[in-house]
Amino acid sequence: MNWWSWMIGGAILLGAELGLVNAQFYLVFVGSAALVVGLISVATPSLSASVQWALFAILATVSMLMFRSRLYRRLRGQLPAMQSGPTGGVLTLPSALEPGQSCQVEHGGTFWTVRNHSELPIASGSRARIVSVQGLTLLVRPDA
Repeated sequence: MNWWSWMIGGAILLGAELGLVNAQFYLVFVGSAALVVGLISVATPSLSASVQWALFAILATVSMLMFRSRLYRRLRGQLPAMQSGPTGGVLTLPSALEPGQSCQVEHGGTFWTVRNHSELPIASGSRARIVSVQGLTLLVRPDA
């Protein structure tokens, strides 16, 4: 493969990561590996295509495994935790719930079985916080 092919490919991958998509720095390391192989191909023109591809694969893999997470964390910082599912949400109960009792409640456009997971009764019309999910049952406690 020609050296300029590696350089163009590397520039496209770097440009795609930096300008078009957020691939979480994977394309940066693949693009950088292509640029390095392009520079090595300029220095040693007799390098066969199979050696160039092997070098590219090794450079991309090793650089991603060794440096990606540290660099990503340094540049982007810790991302806020993503909440998935209803845990932590608040809902209003249509009926009173004694400890351990269940009822049906609409939450997020879906009907759920809701069970009082505390030692305190929850009055009808009061708010309850979802503490966990067991299968299709939301476990709730009175919202403070």
